[in-house]
Amino acid sequence: MLQTFKNAWRTKDIRSKLIFTAIILLIYRIGTVIPVPFVDAHGFAGSFSGTILDQMNILSGGSLEAATLFALGVQPYINASIIIQLLAVAFPKLGELSKDEQGKKVMSLITRCVTVGLAFVTAIGYYFLLKNNGMLSSIATKTTLSTWLCAIVIIACYCAGASVIMWLGERINDKGIGNGISMILFANIIAVLPSTIYSLLQYLVIPSFSTLNDLTWLRATAAIVMALAIIATTIVMTVFVIWVTGSERRIPVQYAKKVVGRKMYGGQFSNLPIKLNMTGVMPVIFASSIVSLVPTILQLCGVEAGTGTFWQKLAKFLSPNGWFYPVTLFLLIIGFAYFYTQITFNPIEVANNLKKQGGAIPGIRQGRPTSDYIRKVLNKITFVGALFLGVIAILPILVAPHVLTPLIDSILNLSATSGSGSEYASFVASKFTFGGTSLLIVVGVVLETFRELEAQLTMRNYKGFLN
Repeated sequence: MLQTFKNAWRTKDIRSKLIFTAIILLIYRIGTVIPVPFVDAHGFAGSFSGTILDQMNILSGGSLEAATLFALGVQPYINASIIIQLLAVAFPKLGELSKDEQGKKVMSLITRCVTVGLAFVTAIGYYFLLKNNGMLSSIATKTTLSTWLCAIVIIACYCAGASVIMWLGERINDKGIGNGISMILFANIIAVLPSTIYSLLQYLVIPSFSTLNDLTWLRATAAIVMALAIIATTIVMTVFVIWVTGSERRIPVQYAKKVVGRKMYGGQFSNLPIKLNMTGVMPVIFASSIVSLVPTILQLCGVEAGTGTFWQKLAKFLSPNGWFYPVTLFLLIIGFAYFYTQITFNPIEVANNLKKQGGAIPGIRQGRPTSDYIRKVLNKITFVGALFLGVIAILPILVAPHVLTPLIDSILNLSATSGSGSEYASFVASKFTFGGTSLLIVVGVVLETFRELEAQLTMRNYKGFLN
């Protein structure tokens, strides 16, 4: 992997793309710290712990809790892409637009318009969330006229921020190394890691050693051991994700012999590789966006999970701590995995290409039997890959509240320090609630980026038949 990056850096045009992508990501990170007028979000992050907004905060690189210009993140663009792609399947005429260059431009324009519309609706909800939590300055609530003017400015800023994010992602696709939105998500998750590690040290290790008179050395050592165990688990899961992502099923293909002039060609054996995780991280990103849509709307409307009104019960039912969220996320990941596999891999087209090239799968006739066989294998492989994505995504969601929280509470017994032990344990466990999704996105984006670099290097270094 490092050798691939070195070779790419030595190639002038690829190096230019890497530098351009880095500059775009730097501009984006600058936008995540630009404040919005009339907003003071000091202490706003306290209302995110354990809620669906915590995931949105991770995907926005921490800008959601800071209420900065890019607080909405890439969610409006992702949701717009989901809507357009689903409509393209439901309405074949709309789907036919993506088959030519002019149609792709029209689809991109429609996606941009839908993104701006969703950003406007989300910005309105986010404004009321800030207002209900007292995060607006005194000027924004002084008079009715100032309230309306400040509301327009705040909503316009967040809509503009979402539009700029969309534009930056498209610039990475056009002039960078590609995967623009995925690269932005990757940068956001990596940017949140230092603050997450510091908060874990602050709530686990530092209290243990700062109050050794109250806590024993055994409990302080337990904090270190737990931190090391978390690091080791993350490393093991990363290695497992990389191994599964690189796995593939190879279907044997035999090419018939043919005589061209005085030479005989063909008669060789090859393989048709089908990757176990062909769809990458897109099913996880899209499934997370869909399943968090209603809880996010409830959070933006100021509805907190509880047992009071109907809306509070609904928010509790749809929260990540309930059973509905992980089950729905798991099913949607499987569904989107099949959906994207059908879009990106056409067994009929592959079977026709094999037939034109004189290739055949041993024991399978050419034509429709070959396409049926490939589709059968593809469905099995897709199901296994979807199970892998689903398990990695929901495992931390299930483990954090039911295993990690009571374990931290019982081992460390932080009730001797300032605050409640259960509160500390819940805070620490909440940092791992969406760890599976973040891990899949980070590893998936890194692997896809290096595969893209390898493909570009191969295309530039292959001399061809004429040389």
